Amino acid sequence: MDNEVWRWVWTGVALVFGLGEIVSAGFFLLPFAVGAALAAVAAWIGLVGGVQWVLFFVGTGISMWVVRRFMRSQDHEQGLQIGPARYVGMSAVVLEEVDLASNTGLIRVEAEQWRAITDGDPIPEGASVEVVEVRGTRLVVAPAE
Repeated sequence: MDNEVWRWVWTGVALVFGLGEIVSAGFFLLPFAVGAALAAVAAWIGLVGGVQWVLFFVGTGISMWVVRRFMRSQDHEQGLQIGPARYVGMSAVVLEEVDLASNTGLIRVEAEQWRAITDGDPIPEGASVEVVEVRGTRLVVAPAE
């Protein structure tokens, strides 16, 4: 095929993979879009077909390696804490006595109020506590040290 045709083929392939990446989950198509874009640039500046294919494969391979490293760095154990799990380890103030036996307990942590329970003795109103765990929809607290 003529280099003029390859220009448009590589440009179209890069656009299709790029648009496919936008509508799909994960980063599966992104490396292919990068490889095709590199091949398209090579075609537009007049490099021969073999160089275009090498750039496509090498660009795709390097992009896959970079995306894999990025995704692994996002999967570390702690991760981004969302929901009530973000309060574990934080200090709070008891607004209503926390008592497991009578099923009462309300605390304020940051600007939010949460139902709370404790595994130990009841904790009186006004006491400082530390959030140690999330159990269901309640925060488990212990007296602050």
